[in-house]
Order: sequence, then C-alpha cells, then structure tokens
Amino acid sequence: MTTIQDILNYFESFAPLCTAMDFDNCGLIVGDAHLCVTKALVALDITTEVVEEAKLLGCELIISHHPVIFQPIKQLGTQSVPYLLAQNGIAALCMHTNLDLSEVFGVNICLGQAAGLLTLQRAGCGDALFFGELENETDTLTLAQRVKNNLDCEGLRYTEGKGTLKTVAVSSGAGGSDIYAAAQIGADVLITGEIKHHEINAANELRIAVIDTGHFKSENIVIAPLTERLTAEFPAIKFTKSQTCSDKMKYL
Repeated sequence: MTTIQDILNYFESFAPLCTAMDFDNCGLIVGDAHLCVTKALVALDITTEVVEEAKLLGCELIISHHPVIFQPIKQLGTQSVPYLLAQNGIAALCMHTNLDLSEVFGVNICLGQAAGLLTLQRAGCGDALFFGELENETDTLTLAQRVKNNLDCEGLRYTEGKGTLKTVAVSSGAGGSDIYAAAQIGADVLITGEIKHHEINAANELRIAVIDTGHFKSENIVIAPLTERLTAEFPAIKFTKSQTCSDKMKYL
C-alpha cells in the first residue's frame, strides 16, 4: 500500500520542501504520514466545498497548492476547514512555494508553457521569477489572447508595453512585485496573477507589458498536469482533479 510518506518522497524529487520560502507552511499539514492512500483529491485550495467533494469521493487525502493552515490558529471553529478535515479523517498535503520555485515541474513552468515559451529558467533575481523566449516575436494582444485561452480565463487585464514581445517573464500568483526583476533580465512582458497599481505604473515607466490573469487562473494551470504526474507515479491510487475548487470570480 502507498502511504502519504511515499507521496512526500516523490515531491522531494522535483519540489523539495527545503526550497520553500521562509514564510511558508508546506508539507503534511493535517494527518499522519503513515496513512495508506487509495484515493486523493488534487486542488489549488482546500475549501469547505473541496472537503465535501473529497468526502463524497471517499478520499483519504487532499493535495493542494495553498496551505490549509498558513497563519497560527488562535481559534478552531467546527465549520473551519482544518476542523472538517480532522473530523472526516482526511489528510492535507500542501505544496506551495516549493512547487512555485521548482525548475523541473511546477506552477511557473506550467504558466510559461501556457504562454508558449520554448524554454524556461529561473531568474537570478525576484522571488519566483522565471523567463524564456517565444518562438516568434508577437504583440501583447496576441499573447494575452493565447494566455487567456490556455488558462481558461473569463477575462484578464493587460498593458501594451513597448509593443513587440520576445522575452517573457512569468511569476504566478501575487507576482507583481517581480516587475523590477523582470526589467533587470530585459523582459518585454511579465505574466502574473496579481499586480498592484504602483507596480503597473512602474511597468509603464519601464515600458514592460503586463498580463494579469488573476491569482487563481495563474496557478490552477498546474493542477491537471500534477494530477496526471501523480497518477503515472502511483497507479494504485485514484487521483482526481477537484471540480468544485474555484475563486468564483465573474467578469462583466
């Protein structure tokens, strides 16, 4: 039988926990590493809906990107997600910034591939900045449309920058602060999930285009291929991509 520890060991081969950022809370957050797993749900977030989905599927484990416990818990209500996980005997394995930073397979790798980058490498600056080259130069609207389609976005925001794009930087999630690092490596555009107003102003001054997909869409791109990788590595376990995990954002 395959245990959670076996799954943890597999993650160590491409997204080791020691690479996570200092502020993070990664790894097995709820449950016992020696628990045997036959069914697991894979989701970006662990919400009450995701816990209920896992319960209905008979899963012993949920694997998520965002940690189900991030800040210290001062009160544990009966409707809180950690309480519901423990109550239903469902473990939580959370792979966050270690999966962002993986140069083998991770969130930014998947985001860059969705943008059509031929190769990807981590920049020497920025928290989680990766960059690569497009096969052919293009304009911002064309690249934004490609990203929108490949990430299944209902909508996104973008700026034009200086026009023609070749070098693309990606920083998933709240990666807008990496606009300055993107400038250092000579990127023509930064694709991210969140960027603040003053960072947009900085991008405009630097003449770097911005494509803002929304936090959820910039990271959810990893869930389907991660589910496939886990299925290939552990064929005795039924891994299911969550159908209920969503940020529920709508666009007019």
